[in-house]
Amino acid sequence: MSEIFALDICAYAVMSNHYHVVLHINAAQAEAWTLREVVDRWHQLCKGSPLSQRFIRNEALNPAELVRLEEVATEWRARLTDISWFMRMLNESIAPQANQEDGCTGRFWEGRFKSQALLDERALAACMAYVDLNPIRAKMADTPETSDHTSIQRRIWAARDGKQPQQLFPLVGNPREPMPVGLPFQLQDYLELVDWSGRCLREDKRGAIDEQLPPILERLQINPRYWLYLNRNFESRFKSLVGAAHSVRNACQQLGKRWAQGIATASAIYLRRSLPKVLPFLEK
Repeated sequence: MSEIFALDICAYAVMSNHYHVVLHINAAQAEAWTLREVVDRWHQLCKGSPLSQRFIRNEALNPAELVRLEEVATEWRARLTDISWFMRMLNESIAPQANQEDGCTGRFWEGRFKSQALLDERALAACMAYVDLNPIRAKMADTPETSDHTSIQRRIWAARDGKQPQQLFPLVGNPREPMPVGLPFQLQDYLELVDWSGRCLREDKRGAIDEQLPPILERLQINPRYWLYLNRNFESRFKSLVGAAHSVRNACQQLGKRWAQGIATASAIYLRRSLPKVLPFLEK
């Protein structure tokens, strides 16, 4: 699905009755697609239209037909960068397979998916680690490398061969100029962070924090105690917007929202050297 959409997979975890996925919207990639590329990609999902079918068969279109096809392709291009359409197509493909296995019919998924916008690299790191540590929190695995159906397991397997998995958005290192396309973390730093977090989440180590903290926590200015709290409660503490308090306030201002849940939590978790300007947003 990610090879069809302009969406990169940053992290995922497939559990017994749900799944988590962290996505990066690659708008620049979608804008660079030609008309044929857009139509080719959409035809991998749907039949398209009679005009698009003729276009793919290299049949001649008159100017009016070509204009109409370009109008439709503009809508398809937007859908191919839309997380809602990605989830719709993904869930629709899973539902009949699951119903066939269970020998039943009817609705498979319960309600719509929930999504959160990750506003900065701190939120990105926290969400990715939260997703990768799902099996450990659920006591389905003891270590990241034994966490089946997760992106962290795939990254670890590839790292053993000195590589990164092609199906996942790569970790390209700390922010710099020029910044390569990828996640703003060193691969080794992120693997150490998830491994350390997983060990601290174990029941026999509750409340204990190793003195040898992963350096990525210091670089991101995240309180390690709050980091572990976040790895247990990420979904419940944040709703639609996740990031440092000033990032959440800025996003609310841009979206015209005067209320956001999680600003107080963000202020406690993400350390800052200076306090941001206080804006009149309600908090919960």
